[in-house]
Amino acid sequence: MYKVLVIEDEDIIREGLRYLLDWTELQCVVVGEAANGVEGLQQISELNPDIVLLDVNMPLKNGIDMLAECKSRDLFSTIILSGYDDFNYAKQAMQFSVNEYLLKPVDPCELKEAVKRAITSVDAKKQYHIMKQSIQTPDKVNVLNVDIWHKWNDKSKHVHQMIAYIQDHYHEKISIHDLVDELGMGTTYLNKKFKEATSYTFNDFLNRYRIQKAIERIKTGEDKITMIAIDVGFSNYRYFIDVFKKYTEFLPSDFTAYFGDKE
Repeated sequence: MYKVLVIEDEDIIREGLRYLLDWTELQCVVVGEAANGVEGLQQISELNPDIVLLDVNMPLKNGIDMLAECKSRDLFSTIILSGYDDFNYAKQAMQFSVNEYLLKPVDPCELKEAVKRAITSVDAKKQYHIMKQSIQTPDKVNVLNVDIWHKWNDKSKHVHQMIAYIQDHYHEKISIHDLVDELGMGTTYLNKKFKEATSYTFNDFLNRYRIQKAIERIKTGEDKITMIAIDVGFSNYRYFIDVFKKYTEFLPSDFTAYFGDKE
C-alpha cells in the first residue's frame, strides 16, 4: 500500500480528502494529517509517506517553504492543492519536483488521475533511491568505530575519563569545557589527547555517540523520532536531522522504514 499524507490547514477540506476517493482501490492508505507546514515536516519525517497532498497557503509555514526545507522531498510524490490560480506558486513548486498542481475545490476525477501519476512517479523514485543506496544500507552504517573501545583504555587516563563522561551525560547539554575543572587540564590539551587516542575530536565523538544511541532506539520502533532526538541530547530537531544525515547518509525515517520492514 502507498502511504498518503494530507497537509491542509482547513479541517473540513482535510477531512473531506480522506473520503473523496476510494483509496484502497488505488492501493493507497491515508496514514496521517497535518494542519501546517511545521507539522507537515514532522509528519513526513516520522511517517515516510509515498504521496503528499499539500496545501499551498497555510499558517506558520506555507507549502512552498515546507518543501524548500524538506530534505527527503525527492523520496515522495507531491500533489499541490491551491485555492488560487497563481502561476508564481506553480512556478515555485516545479523547482521542488512537484508532480501535480490542482485547484480547489478538488475534482475527484482529477485527483484520482493525479494520484495514479504520482504512484508511477514514486515507484521510479524508489527504484532510483534503491540503486543509489545499494552500496550502503542502514544495517551496515558504522557511525562510531568500534575499534576505539579496544584502544582507549591503553591511552591517557584523561581520555578514559572524557569518554566515561560522554557515556554518562550524552543526553545533556555538555562540552569539553565541562571537564576543564574536573580534570585540571585546559581544553587545548584535552582536545589533543582525545584526538590522538580516538581519531575524533571531543565534539565529533559526542555527536557520533548520540547518533549511535539514536539508531539503537530507532531500531526498537518504540518511540517517535522527535522524542528520541531529545532523549539523546538534541534540543533542536532540525539540527538532529542534519547531524544524523551527516554521519549515516540516511534520514531517521529511512531507518524507521528499513528496520520496520525487517520486522
